[in-house]
Amino acid sequence: MPPSIIDQFLYVIWPYLCLASLFLGSLARYDRDAYTWKSDSSQVLQKRKLQWGSNLFHYGVLIVLLGHFLGFMLPEPWVLAITQTETVHVMLAVVIGGSCGVLAFIGMSILIYRRVRYPRIRQTSRKWDLVVNLMLWAQLGLGIATIAFTAQGLGGEDFSHLVHYVQSIVYFRGDSVLLLQGIPLVYKIHIVLGFTILGVAPYTRLVHIWSGVATLAYMVRPYQLVRTLRRAKR
Repeated sequence: MPPSIIDQFLYVIWPYLCLASLFLGSLARYDRDAYTWKSDSSQVLQKRKLQWGSNLFHYGVLIVLLGHFLGFMLPEPWVLAITQTETVHVMLAVVIGGSCGVLAFIGMSILIYRRVRYPRIRQTSRKWDLVVNLMLWAQLGLGIATIAFTAQGLGGEDFSHLVHYVQSIVYFRGDSVLLLQGIPLVYKIHIVLGFTILGVAPYTRLVHIWSGVATLAYMVRPYQLVRTLRRAKR
């Protein structure tokens, strides 16, 4: 059965619209509103829950994102050279990705509770702040929900289709929507919401993810020379 117009839009056109928004919107914001390029921390208003929620979310989601990148973007021969079989590949995704996804979900739940519970934080929040938090919370919840489907098919057929779908989007192949036929709905919603989050990122505090990526440059930059100014003794 050929894909419907809705499927063509959601899984082929929408991802490219969101990616274009991510890159062009980020460039425009950096050029026009560079001073708004920040995470707007509210640590001074309430610290304890922020530490727990932020650490759990950030550490968990960073590992999840790294796992997504390695699992979906590395060439299949490289992945099989590391994992030996597709089953091991899927098990690693379920165990490592699932556990870190749960940690990130708990962390985001704490952050949402903190933003809603404390009036001072609510009053200093922008309209998009809670919306973005809820989108991330829902995306993590959907990711956790996919674990049950992934674990049932450790042979990796659905997982392999998802890998090839992501690569087809990145490499501009025309068969991407066909790879999602027969895939459970929870995966499809997860895909659409994931691209939507990327699309709105430049217009929210999520734009600071670029700064996190940019900090990797500190690992390869040359050492700074620091000289102490000594006053001459009289």
